[in-house]
Amino acid sequence: MDMQTVSEESTSVRRALDGDLDAFADVVRAHNRLLFRTARAIVRDDAEAEDVVQQTWLSAWRHRASFRGEARLSTWLCRIAIREATARVRAARRRDGFRDPEGVGGPMHADPERGAAGREALRLLESAIDALPEPYRLVYMLREVEELDTEAVASALDLNAEAVRTRLHRARGRMRDWLLAHVGGAAHDAFRFDGARCDRITARVMTALAEAPRPPARDGRSGSEPPFTGPGNG
Repeated sequence: MDMQTVSEESTSVRRALDGDLDAFADVVRAHNRLLFRTARAIVRDDAEAEDVVQQTWLSAWRHRASFRGEARLSTWLCRIAIREATARVRAARRRDGFRDPEGVGGPMHADPERGAAGREALRLLESAIDALPEPYRLVYMLREVEELDTEAVASALDLNAEAVRTRLHRARGRMRDWLLAHVGGAAHDAFRFDGARCDRITARVMTALAEAPRPPARDGRSGSEPPFTGPGNG
């Protein structure tokens, strides 16, 4: 990004914070992909992630006076998205009573295409585990697949807890390398967020804002809205 682009982006941010909807639309487009990927990593569902992104933008607009520039705008926005996505996951767990351990699957889908994709992902995961050296494979299987705690794995393998953590860390690294080698350059294109999807969310955000009551312009000296008690700026 050249200095002119940085300057133009900073100008758009300042105008957006002052209540300029056109400038806000530019900011939305510039950060949509980041927020989508952040939300998607938590909710693991495209449609739900899009909803999280929309709510993030609406919250950011309502509470824009609380952004004081002590952190980067992208950091502030990510914190809002993380809070929104996490709240949704927790609500879903309370509502549905389902348990979804970290790193293991997501909600079941009836879509055959998603089912086939899930089976292929599982095949890749199993192959990656099989490719591990035995000491790492044992730790990974017991700790991640069987979900035993560190002390239980240490006891089962006659290791100390630090050795278990070290082997698990190395197992994860080797699996990551194996998967990247087999996926190739496709990882860079994972969870794409551009074109129609970006336009759709931007349109939804701007429509919602157009229909909402217009708050007073931000007063840099005193703030025109009540303080935001959400994500911090530090």
